[in-house]
Amino acid sequence: MNLKIAVLPGDGIGPEVIAQAKKALYAIGEVYNHEFVFEEALMGAIAIDKTGNPLPEQTLNLCLNTDAVLFGAIGDPKYDNNPNAKVRPEQGLLKLRKELGLFANIRPIKPYKALVDASPLKREIIEGADFTIFRELTGGAYFGAKTLNEEGTHASDLCEYSEEEITRIAHLAFKSAQNRRKKLTMVDKANVLETSRLWRKVVQKVGESYPDVLLDFLFVDNAAMQIILNPKQFDVILTENLFGDILSDEASVITGSIGLLASASLGEKNALFEPIHGSYPQAKGKNIANPIASILSAAMLLEHFGLFTEANVIYKAIEKAIEYKVVTVDLKPDSKFGTNEVGEFVSNVIFSKDDLLYFRNDNVHIGQSTIV
Repeated sequence: MNLKIAVLPGDGIGPEVIAQAKKALYAIGEVYNHEFVFEEALMGAIAIDKTGNPLPEQTLNLCLNTDAVLFGAIGDPKYDNNPNAKVRPEQGLLKLRKELGLFANIRPIKPYKALVDASPLKREIIEGADFTIFRELTGGAYFGAKTLNEEGTHASDLCEYSEEEITRIAHLAFKSAQNRRKKLTMVDKANVLETSRLWRKVVQKVGESYPDVLLDFLFVDNAAMQIILNPKQFDVILTENLFGDILSDEASVITGSIGLLASASLGEKNALFEPIHGSYPQAKGKNIANPIASILSAAMLLEHFGLFTEANVIYKAIEKAIEYKVVTVDLKPDSKFGTNEVGEFVSNVIFSKDDLLYFRNDNVHIGQSTIV
């Protein structure tokens, strides 16, 4: 298969982690005879600094004319800490989602067996947890009309949704549940918000087409608590933009690190794949950022194009890295391995394919080559 992939490294640790995702895809291409053509472009704070625009037209045009987008991270303290900034890095990502029609964000949550004790939650709570969050991505308060009075003392963000916006992501979530454990939990605040009441009405209607899927509802405050108290009760969670953003970041505590969670953002024609973590500017250039989420996003990209065998090879390679403790300091504080070393290990495992008997365990712990 030949794929043209737009690569948007973005800000902070974005370029470092996305480089490891590219290594994994390159290895897959070599082993399975695929051709992945990468073309990089600016987005975020770095784009503002160089062009004045967080999403330059050249970048948008590239993304509209490629098979998929691989994205790193976005954000910079000089904009985050300036409430008067007229242009912000995140505006670029929001516009890109809107222009590409990326209405569904899919975030799998599943702890690795070897990392169960890395989570601050008790083993018996998270062991066996496995659920996916479907977050609506182009509606709600993030995209509604915004106001700020002249005195800067009163502001508003309009949260609005249409039946069509809710219906299209609801179908995706129900179909996912059909292929999993056949349970869908709708998260909202229907006791207070009119938009949430519309969500319930529409999702119940869509659910009639999926009689084999059990549909239940949780208010968002209760859902936030239940994700920590009993995450194993969930199969597929469906929710709106703001709630999904918060809940999926909260759920990262189950895996032990936000550096382990990838996501896919899908539309009718376009797709973008990214780690869910931020730009982590404090770690920029230090070779300590966890690249696993970025590599996992590359695996999700492969799955999107039906390359399930190849994606599974990446998943197995990451499991091998975790098993051999070839991980960054967020997972093992005394680790000798950095961003680049983890990426190299994963790509080496991919190249080794089925020859895992040739791993040299003794070399793993001193950072040397692990493949004979």
